[in-house]
Amino acid sequence: MSSEITQNVSREDAAHPIRSYPKFLWWGLGEATNGGLLFYLWMFALTAIALVGANAWAVQVADGMILTNMTDHVSWGLYIANFTFCVGLAAGGVMMVIPAYLYDDEEMHKVVIVGEAVAIAAIVMCTLSVVVDLGRPDRFWHLFPIIGRVNFPVSMLTWDVFVLNGYLLINLHIVGYLLYMRFLDRKPNPKWYVPFVFLSIFWAISIHTVTAFLYCGLGGRPFWNTALLAPRFLASAFVSGPAFIILVMRILRITTEYSTPPGPARTLIQIIRVAMTVNLLMFASELFTMFYTGGAHGASARYLLFGSHGHYGLVPWIWTAIVCNLAGTVLFFLPKALERSNIRIVACLLCIVGIWIEKGMGLIVPGFIPSTLHEIVEYAPSLVEWKVTAGIWAFGFLLLTVMLKLIVTVFTHEQSRGGQKS
Repeated sequence: MSSEITQNVSREDAAHPIRSYPKFLWWGLGEATNGGLLFYLWMFALTAIALVGANAWAVQVADGMILTNMTDHVSWGLYIANFTFCVGLAAGGVMMVIPAYLYDDEEMHKVVIVGEAVAIAAIVMCTLSVVVDLGRPDRFWHLFPIIGRVNFPVSMLTWDVFVLNGYLLINLHIVGYLLYMRFLDRKPNPKWYVPFVFLSIFWAISIHTVTAFLYCGLGGRPFWNTALLAPRFLASAFVSGPAFIILVMRILRITTEYSTPPGPARTLIQIIRVAMTVNLLMFASELFTMFYTGGAHGASARYLLFGSHGHYGLVPWIWTAIVCNLAGTVLFFLPKALERSNIRIVACLLCIVGIWIEKGMGLIVPGFIPSTLHEIVEYAPSLVEWKVTAGIWAFGFLLLTVMLKLIVTVFTHEQSRGGQKS
């Protein structure tokens, strides 16, 4: 079906791309919903999980935030933890853009669009994580300029909304333009996408930096008041993002005709090695500062790592993260990690899980414990929170699957036609 529609694009349509845009959308819709048995089972499972999450969120909106385990003491929980990780996942996609365009890596050019698709799905999950955290989502309009009071440029939250949506639009333009030009069997015009590619490099760094400033700018939360927070965010993003992309490329190679060269994965592993080492070094520096100097900054760290006054809620979380990060780092430094082996896959999974915990439950929640009144009120996500979070991830994977299926179809047809490099 797709090849027939592609061949039916007339020369008149190619001369006037706007005229063929509806054909592109129709063709894309057909490709996104057409596949084999495994594809339909995968999409059915994701849809079912997403609907369960949507139902849980609807119940939460109807009955109130009392259904979550968040309180006046711990007002940010699993939702914001998930938001923080997904921002890093989106920022990590730039690690494919830099070698592809700054260093003109020929092989990375062929797969860089996969990283941009991951970034789009991650930003959508970021937005959904914030929306479900709102007790009154009908008040979301306050975040919009003119009709709302965004308190720009004083509010860091406003800056976060700006950079996240800007990054989403940039990546949508790049991916959409490249796919559309390839659909028309035309070489993309560099002036229409290359400037946005270089802009995305700066923007990717800014989204995680601003997110870190959102936390460390809160003077009443000593656990976050560290100048290393933004660098740690970036270092961990350059681990989780590339690790996730490596897994996606492996799945594409196994399940589709889209062949990914080995070079890009090896480049990403070299980046992960450096970034993870830097992340662990900064984590050790934070531990020394918190425990050697003591004070309010160290109270949250003691509760997080060893418990405090009989409360140990986060201790299993953070030690799991530490073990996963250390084990994943060791595996990545093995020579086998540079090959297409199971060691590489295990290392990616360990680092992703470790970073998710470290930047989520190991960062957001202990920032509220002890409270400003030195009370210890523990937090553990409720079943509703887990359902909503699972629904967000399922929707993100749905969106990513649709984009990847479209990318694979366009690029495999182009390869069969002897297409040109972007």
